[in-house]
Amino acid sequence: MFTRRDFLKWSTSSAAALGLSQTGLFRLQQALAAESSPPLIWLHGASCSGCSIAALNAVSPTTVGDVLLNKVSAKYDALLMAAGADQAIRAMDQAAAAGQFILVVEGGVPVAAGGRYCTIGDRGGRPITLLDAVNDLAPRASRVLAVGTCAAYKGVAGTGANPTGVTPLSTVLQGKTAKPVINVPGCPAPPDQLFKIIVGLLAGGEYALDLDGRPGTCFPHTVHFTCPRKHLPKAKAFGEPGCLLNLGCQGKVTMAMCPKHKWNNGKNWCAQAGHPCIGCAAPEFPASPLTPAGTFI
Repeated sequence: MFTRRDFLKWSTSSAAALGLSQTGLFRLQQALAAESSPPLIWLHGASCSGCSIAALNAVSPTTVGDVLLNKVSAKYDALLMAAGADQAIRAMDQAAAAGQFILVVEGGVPVAAGGRYCTIGDRGGRPITLLDAVNDLAPRASRVLAVGTCAAYKGVAGTGANPTGVTPLSTVLQGKTAKPVINVPGCPAPPDQLFKIIVGLLAGGEYALDLDGRPGTCFPHTVHFTCPRKHLPKAKAFGEPGCLLNLGCQGKVTMAMCPKHKWNNGKNWCAQAGHPCIGCAAPEFPASPLTPAGTFI
């Protein structure tokens, strides 16, 4: 059980790591310790739900993820909530009416055929498309996050001649929100960055976004910048312990922190396992490093 004392101890020790001022730390403690926990509306679009699964697999009891998963109130998340049908939609509507919620969208937004390729439920017998939902909720949200490359840049969900018209969330909402959409790319989105961003927002912080909509402090440099292989001779074949640049590695052009946070709770990451970075956090993904640019197998 994560008690209030545990929480205060955790938040104090984590303030520096999260880049929080004392004022920000106080706001975070207030937000997460309040009886009415901060509302979160999490919508699922054209995706595999891998971003949610990665977040739920952040198991260390002292991580930001543990605090968020136990303290932030997910008022609507079709993947996690027990309620369904009308009851679930009512919960979403009530959270939206209360205001000051954070809207998280995982997956691309199909816009073809009026958005009818992706529905999240119905209201009064009329289907609610994801397109309808984001257009309705985003202008009322305190902040909007596009979680994962599919939501941020189309990703796998929008590759090739996709008849559903999958579109990045920021494009769908252009000019419709007071603050720009925050992109948290990755396939899946890295839990470390996602949790850090949400905690920062709850603490009253703001993020300077780069040209691709990413918070610069959470995506400060390329994969290659901190890759332990970069100073090694170029590998000529898979299995050699060298730099994988000549074997299609996209690390030089992909902004991500994989060498630092790794995956599966810090166990491993692509280059450490002997595979080139495939650029899953880049706007151009998926363009496989092993096939011509723009194609995907």
